[in-house]
Amino acid sequence: MAAHSVPQILCLIGPTGTGKSSLALQIAERAGAEIVNCDSRQVYADFPCITAQPSDRDRSRCAHHLYGFLPTEEAIDAGRFIALARPVLEDIHSRGRLPLLVGGTGLYLKALIYGLAPIPEIPSEIRERIEAECKELGPEALHRRLQEVDPESADRLHFRDRQRIARALEVVAATGKSLTWWLRTYPCDQPRYSALKVGLWTDLEDLTPLLKARIGRMLDRGAMQEVEAAWKGCSDEHAPGWSGIGCWELLQVFLGRWSQAEAESVWVKNTRAYAKRQLTWFKKEQDVQWVQPGDVPGFFNSRLWEKVCGLMTE
Repeated sequence: MAAHSVPQILCLIGPTGTGKSSLALQIAERAGAEIVNCDSRQVYADFPCITAQPSDRDRSRCAHHLYGFLPTEEAIDAGRFIALARPVLEDIHSRGRLPLLVGGTGLYLKALIYGLAPIPEIPSEIRERIEAECKELGPEALHRRLQEVDPESADRLHFRDRQRIARALEVVAATGKSLTWWLRTYPCDQPRYSALKVGLWTDLEDLTPLLKARIGRMLDRGAMQEVEAAWKGCSDEHAPGWSGIGCWELLQVFLGRWSQAEAESVWVKNTRAYAKRQLTWFKKEQDVQWVQPGDVPGFFNSRLWEKVCGLMTE
């Protein structure tokens, strides 16, 4: 791959359950790319099944990076993701390969390409106060509070995502401005990467039965056993890794609070809501080349595929 002042990257984005991982493998093998995770849940080592991480067989087909390395008790945010991803991209470029970022966490991708807003350091007393409130009242209560002061961030976040809910509330408390305001007010004029974005798009109603079937397959493949094993290593239900959709619902079964049928129903509902948030986020992206998930053969015979191949020769 030719050298550029602004490095080239290929991005495959879209809502959960649209087949990004499968298409990514085909692209990587044909274009000589290496896959880099851009999903905030697929970083957790204890939940490869529930977060739909690439299998060992998939990883043997091409290089994968930043999957399944983080302990359940550790948190990750956009800043940490950037710090981890940039050296990986630099290494891939140094070997003349093309980085293919795959995932549904739009904020991570935006932060990687354009940088982070210069939000002032949050005073420790504010952080500690909101953390204590979250433990006392629960993340759902703080999510309702966030709806009042930063509705766009609240709509983007799952109501159990205590880490990101707390972060958004900290920003408001410390700066008097919402996290949404900061992200909009300080865009980067000079992107750090030249990104070709390919998106998988489908209507939410068409996606919903696919999500339900996918969850059924995860249960058949041992999702419940995965939760039991993870609990042995991290028995703090407030740990960041447990806040993931599917992880939290099945934990309620393991702890004897719900039946598996109840957990599965809530899991489907929450996954659908997450997909809706992702669709809303990606719909605002102006430079995405959209592909229908069922038209993969057409994609590989399109001008868009010619553009992808061109990234290796530019």
